[in-house]
Amino acid sequence: MRLGGLLRSTGGPVIAVPERFLGIALISFAFFSFSGLDATAKYLGQTLPAEQIVWMRFLTHVIFAILLFRVWRIPGAFRSKRWPLQILRSMFLLGSTVFNFFAVRHLQLAETVSIMFAAPFVVTALAGPLLNEWAGFRRWMAIIVGFLGVLVVTRPGLGGLNWAALLSVCSMTCYALYALTTRMLAHSESPVGMLIISAVVATLAITPFGLAAWTAPGDLWTWALLLSTGAWGCIGHFALIRAHVLAPAPVLAPFMYIQILWMSGLGYLVFDDVPGPFTVLGAAIVVSSGLYILYRERKISRGEARADGGM
Repeated sequence: MRLGGLLRSTGGPVIAVPERFLGIALISFAFFSFSGLDATAKYLGQTLPAEQIVWMRFLTHVIFAILLFRVWRIPGAFRSKRWPLQILRSMFLLGSTVFNFFAVRHLQLAETVSIMFAAPFVVTALAGPLLNEWAGFRRWMAIIVGFLGVLVVTRPGLGGLNWAALLSVCSMTCYALYALTTRMLAHSESPVGMLIISAVVATLAITPFGLAAWTAPGDLWTWALLLSTGAWGCIGHFALIRAHVLAPAPVLAPFMYIQILWMSGLGYLVFDDVPGPFTVLGAAIVVSSGLYILYRERKISRGEARADGGM
């Protein structure tokens, strides 16, 4: 049996290199879905309380996932060997969502986005000691370059941030820990189970607050958007889970930056925001950092193939 095209992370499982590219594609799609969710939540936040939006986002996520995957036909879909970690992961997801939805009510979008994009630093730094997936110098440089691209786009002013920026810091930290716990569970738990369990736990935790803040939507369009939040979240997190099954966290971390591209496009289509020259320049830097990671993965793949051919 040939072993070409396989890589072994230090202390980790053997991973097929082509699967890493699929993982990168899935993580990119996941962040497109999350951008759709954020755009919808921002629009709804003009008339509805954040607690209500968060509650409906998770409640409809559960319903959508159960119907989509027909979980009643999947034996043991809700079984878990690591329930404490499952619950902890779910609370990280809930925390990230709650803090983010409240942050955008007090801060400019550019400020919250610039803080959220610090998450790859946390993921990359903690993936080594927690997952034994150590990032090399080149990947660190790609992450830093991508982050600089985001700063070019957002251009946050030091004098513009206020106490509410702590909400975005908390959201960013919760997301990074959610991504890491997803990776920790990905190889031992059912992806469908992970997708639904996290939403069920989050729904139960936020229900009292969602009901207390409930405000009746004014029209069918608002109802449709409110219900769609679960679809965005369900599809996005399923893609995120599958991506972490296929690729190590340090490889996926830089592609969080691609969300700035999705956000710019949706901002233009939904809110009629025309990207300025700084957005175009920053987006080009972000894309370049992602393409460099792809180039490195392809080079590693070819090197492994040549080594295998010489065996």
